[in-house]
Amino acid sequence: MDEIVNKVKNSSLVQLDLADYKPSVDVVDFDLKGVLWQEMILKEKEFRAFITDFDWQQFSGKVVAIGCSVDAIIPTWAYMLVSAECTKRNIQNYTLSKEEIIKTQIVNKIKAINTHEFRDAKVIIKGCSDIADPAFAMTELIKHLQPHVSSIMYGEPCSTVPVYKRPKS
Repeated sequence: MDEIVNKVKNSSLVQLDLADYKPSVDVVDFDLKGVLWQEMILKEKEFRAFITDFDWQQFSGKVVAIGCSVDAIIPTWAYMLVSAECTKRNIQNYTLSKEEIIKTQIVNKIKAINTHEFRDAKVIIKGCSDIADPAFAMTELIKHLQPHVSSIMYGEPCSTVPVYKRPKS
């Protein structure tokens, strides 16, 4: 009986899994709604007391999305105070939504890819992943890798959909 040979493993195909670009840190909301008087008005004295008394340790090792989920006029300095407290404790923080922060982290991971390792490669981007907004992540991978690779496919090695093939010069 002939030995079974894994032709995919022995091929020059490079497989990328979107899961590798999933952020590795939790993103949590800091909603200013909870500190507003009647969910409408921010009172400076009470807000400063809240900032002082708040348990910031719960955000250790996480990324904080600073925002407000109700339609209220929040002075810019309120966001600055929350950010200053987070920054003082080495807690990453942004005034972006959780989704925007996750997308930013995905883009940063993709931009960290050493494109020299993909020079003229045939790349397969695996389609099944639990990453948030896979279409976004795939689009960012295409933009980053396409100038360097010979081809990009989507799917699994046994069943791929061609996405890009460099024209022969």
